[in-house]
Amino acid sequence: MPESGSAPAATLVFAEDVTRDLPGAHGGAPLCGRLKAEPEDFQVEEIPLDNPEGEGEHLLLGVRKRGLDTLEVARRLARHAGVHRRAVGFAGLKDRHALTWQRFSVHLPGSEVDWSALDDDSLCIAVLGRRRRKLRRGELAGNRFTLRLRAIAGDREAAEAVLAACRHQGVPNYFGAQRFGRGASNLIRAQALFNRRLRRLPPEQLRMVTSAARSYLFNAVLAERVQAGDWDRALPGEVLLHAVEGRALPFSAGTGELEAAVARGEWHPSGPLPGRTGHCLAPQAEAAEREAAALARPPFPQWIDWLAGHGFDALRRSLRVLPEGLDWDWEHDALVLRFALPPGSYATALVRELMVPERT
Repeated sequence: MPESGSAPAATLVFAEDVTRDLPGAHGGAPLCGRLKAEPEDFQVEEIPLDNPEGEGEHLLLGVRKRGLDTLEVARRLARHAGVHRRAVGFAGLKDRHALTWQRFSVHLPGSEVDWSALDDDSLCIAVLGRRRRKLRRGELAGNRFTLRLRAIAGDREAAEAVLAACRHQGVPNYFGAQRFGRGASNLIRAQALFNRRLRRLPPEQLRMVTSAARSYLFNAVLAERVQAGDWDRALPGEVLLHAVEGRALPFSAGTGELEAAVARGEWHPSGPLPGRTGHCLAPQAEAAEREAAALARPPFPQWIDWLAGHGFDALRRSLRVLPEGLDWDWEHDALVLRFALPPGSYATALVRELMVPERT
C-alpha cells in the first residue's frame, strides 16, 4: 500500500508480449511464419570465453538441454551432486523452448560424480575439466544461433534486402520477450514490488524481476531512438560503448574519426539500465535530454527511484548489435538463419525485423 499521505502509484497494464509493438528499424517485417515450432528450430551454442584450467574445486560441465530452462538444469545438477543450488554456476540463461549447449560449473572439491544417470532425451552431460572459480553470469564470449523459421509466406526479395541491412547496419538491441516472463509475469511482480504491494522476494527472483524492469526501461529508450531513426548514430553527449571491450567513451559532435568508427560498428551508442547515478558514464546534452524524455512517463520515475534507493547501480547497454557471420538458406517454405551475437543480446531482435509470428 502507498505510504500515508502519498499519492497512489501509477501502474501499467502489460500486454502478453511487451515486445510485440516495438518499432523495427528496417522498414517492417516482410515475412510471416513460425519460430520454435520444435525445440530444434531454435539452436543456441555458447561460445566459451576460456578453457578449463585443469585444476580447482569447480567441475566444469558441458550440457546439451532440450525443453528445459537453465535454472531447472542447475537445480537438477545440484540435487544429483548433493550440493546447494548456489554451488552451481552458469554464464547465461537459455530458453526452455530450444535445443541449447551451455556450460555449468559445480563446486565439488575432491569428489567425483556419475552424471550418466541424468542423461535422457532432455539432458546430456559431458565433463569438460576443472576450474578454479565458479562460472559467473556473462562469462562467455557470445552465443551462436541456428534458427529455422517455418511456414514462411511473404516477399522473399524484400526479406533478402532486410537481411542484408541487418548484416551491414545491425539491429536494435532490444531485450527479448523471454526477459519479461510468461505473460509479462516478471514485470507484473516488479511493479507490485515498486508499489509496495509485494514486500520480499528470494534473491534469484529479485534479480529476475528487477532485471525485467530495467530491461523494459531500456527498451522504451531504444524504441524512441528507433522511431527517430538515430538508434545507430551518435548524438551530441552520447555515451559510446566499444563493440568488443565494452569500455565507455563520451562523444562530442564533430569528432570525425569517432563518427566513422561508429559507422563501422566499432563503437555503439548506448542506453540506460537505470539505477544509482555516478557508477558509470552518463549522457550529456542532446543524448541526455532524449533519454530523460523517454523515461519521464509515469511510473518510470518511481521505478528508477526504487532501483536507485535499493542499491542497484546504473549501467549502460549498446543500442545496436551487429550479428556476426550472418548467412541464410531458403528451404522450401522455411528460412534457416545462422549468426552469432555477443552476450546478453537476443536472437529475436533480428527475427522481429524479418518476420511477424503467425497467429495460432
